[in-house]
Amino acid sequence: MRASVIQIAVDEGESVESRRRRAAGLVREQAGADLVVLPELWTIGAFAYDDFGREAEPLEGPTYEAMAKAASDAGVWLHAGSIPERTAIDSGSAAGDGPLYNTSLVFSPSGDLAAAYRKIHRFGFDKGEAVLMGAGAELVTVRLPQTTLGLSTCYDLRFPELFRGLVDAGAETLVVSAGWPERRAAHWTLLARARAVENQSFVIACATSGTHAGVPQSGHSIVVDPWGEVLAEAGAGEEVLTVEFDPGKVAATREQFPALKDRMLGLDVPRRP
Repeated sequence: MRASVIQIAVDEGESVESRRRRAAGLVREQAGADLVVLPELWTIGAFAYDDFGREAEPLEGPTYEAMAKAASDAGVWLHAGSIPERTAIDSGSAAGDGPLYNTSLVFSPSGDLAAAYRKIHRFGFDKGEAVLMGAGAELVTVRLPQTTLGLSTCYDLRFPELFRGLVDAGAETLVVSAGWPERRAAHWTLLARARAVENQSFVIACATSGTHAGVPQSGHSIVVDPWGEVLAEAGAGEEVLTVEFDPGKVAATREQFPALKDRMLGLDVPRRP
């Protein structure tokens, strides 16, 4: 399986529409990949809090349309990163009246929406995203022909119970779309490897480069195998990281070292007889 991780630069000097067109072009260049991944809130930047409300869009807004077309043109499964989603207050009102969510979109090679995931853990410690956006409530997996993806976003990476829930739901490849700050870059790689090892899963973690609202970004998107080995890692700047991996290694690892069967906590845990 071939995955292309687009570590796009998000800088204040480029308009949202320009970056949207540029990202769509980068996706189209990945024709031949099985999966393409973009980072969190790449249209505006994860730390550009003042832009959340102004640039929020309905689920099927301009980013949805651009990414659906790019996925179809390239013939790839596309995790299109996340958008600031503006919802309706209720089923009878127009989108644009309701709360915001940090929402990831996944498209099939035909350009159809396969899944949407609203970020559960919001960052900010009672400010920023934590107060400006609503919290998602559902774990989301997506079945590809080669593997099942488990979806997560940035700050989610610090909460291992979310990933264990995704594994219990059948995930074999954990995708993390992020806008991770440079000052905590060491945590980024450490936690990505930890989530891979403890869940015996592949981790595909895509971050931004550049600067969001004065916050330098980590870059260093990374792909990790179920043993915690780093298969590929990007640098700090804009880069497309492409890696080939065997999804069958998940089942082989879990068979060879069946640690997940020895779990003692949780109601739906498979146990050895």
